[in-house]
Amino acid sequence: MKTRSFPSAQAILLIITALVALLTWLIPAGQYASLTYDKSENSFIKIVNGKSEKLPATSETLESLHVQIPLQSFTSGAIYKPISIPNSYELVEARPQGFSEFVQAPIKGIIETADIIFLVLIIGGVVGVVEKTGAFSAGIRWLSEFLKGREYILIISTTSLIALGGTTFGFGEETIAFLPILIPVFLAAKYDALVAVACVFLGSQIGVMASTTNPFSTIIASDAAGIVWTTGLYGRIIMLVICVSVTIIFILRYAKKVKLDPSKSIIFDQKKQIERLFSVNPDLKIPTLTRTLKLILFLFILCFVVMVWGVIAFEWWFVEMTAVFFFGAIVIGFLARMKETSFIDSFIGGAGALLGVAFIIGLARGISILMSDGLISDTILFQAGSLTEGMERGVFINALFIVYNFFAFFVSSTSGTAVLTVPIIAPLADTVSISREVVVNAFQFGHGLFNLLNPTGLILAFLGVAKIGYGRFLKFVWPLVAILGLIIMAFLTLSVYS
Repeated sequence: MKTRSFPSAQAILLIITALVALLTWLIPAGQYASLTYDKSENSFIKIVNGKSEKLPATSETLESLHVQIPLQSFTSGAIYKPISIPNSYELVEARPQGFSEFVQAPIKGIIETADIIFLVLIIGGVVGVVEKTGAFSAGIRWLSEFLKGREYILIISTTSLIALGGTTFGFGEETIAFLPILIPVFLAAKYDALVAVACVFLGSQIGVMASTTNPFSTIIASDAAGIVWTTGLYGRIIMLVICVSVTIIFILRYAKKVKLDPSKSIIFDQKKQIERLFSVNPDLKIPTLTRTLKLILFLFILCFVVMVWGVIAFEWWFVEMTAVFFFGAIVIGFLARMKETSFIDSFIGGAGALLGVAFIIGLARGISILMSDGLISDTILFQAGSLTEGMERGVFINALFIVYNFFAFFVSSTSGTAVLTVPIIAPLADTVSISREVVVNAFQFGHGLFNLLNPTGLILAFLGVAKIGYGRFLKFVWPLVAILGLIIMAFLTLSVYS
């Protein structure tokens, strides 16, 4: 009997698009008046029913409009998109979206998010080029040899480095390739295969959960919230350090227990089977970490450093950020002395691997466009705002964190969830007087925490490589998920009162 597979993120988003088109025929149309800051004239522009009015950019103006956002958030560029003015919602003439609008919505979404999509594809191209040089594999091999006899350091360094990749550029699916290299190393160190899987999978997912410069999470979600992605960066860095440290301690405790007594392994009955499966393969050629490959890894990391520096120091945005990675790919190609055809194939292959992500971004934004064109976005926001009106800030943000945990099951893609939900939810922060970056954090940590055990996410692919059952992994990981959940809720609660 065939088992039905769970629909892909793309299929789910298309279904949601169809449902949203239907809802535009059922939900009353309505609009808030909007407020935008005009930097060139240092003034606010208020728009009501398509008519604009220029207002002075002062705290008094914000106070008169009941906008609970500091003036500095506008003048500094932290909020650059129009915001809804509280208590200005009114019903308007319906504008239901038909079949033609439904078909056009994904295309409009792709066009509107072209800047984000190109950044994603170019980063994918860079990753493809670096992978082709063998720098990633060589780095892991060098690390395992250097730390031989001190494998506990291997656990710390592997988890930390992969988490660094997750937090900066969403290192996820690509890390599966490290398992055939790392599992034999961990088995030789008298650990079990679950330790290797935990270092790689949990490292990448904790990094993504506490994303700092990750374009697939932080940048997309912040853009959808109408804030600069560096807003709240320091808090996310602190949480990255805390969550990665807790995860490493958790893995080390389990690894030490297994090393002292192999029968304590959750997968002890599979020990011989896994050892046979991952016997050393002499045909597996892994390059040595040469000076050139070291330089390639350095340049790859430098691209992210330059991107962050450019955004903070020179107010770079998507064009400049994308150009950094494009130039980085070319320099790496020259350093590796790659032939033109090999470079192009690697770059296109890396970019092509992320086409699915790019399509998700466009589809998700298309849903927002359909809701906006159908004039139901503000109606949903108004109703949601009515429910949260008067809600205590700590309760609000933790409830939102829990909601994102559940939502991750249906759309495991961080980029898809961000563009689909954040534009609607972020303005709710204004109604309970909290900063919008806290909503971005609730999205990242809620969605990321559930993805540590989400069967519709990546975990089944990782477990499949090591032939470890999903139930065994749940037994291993649930205490960590509980601990991280409490830490995150404490962080979110403190962030709304600071």
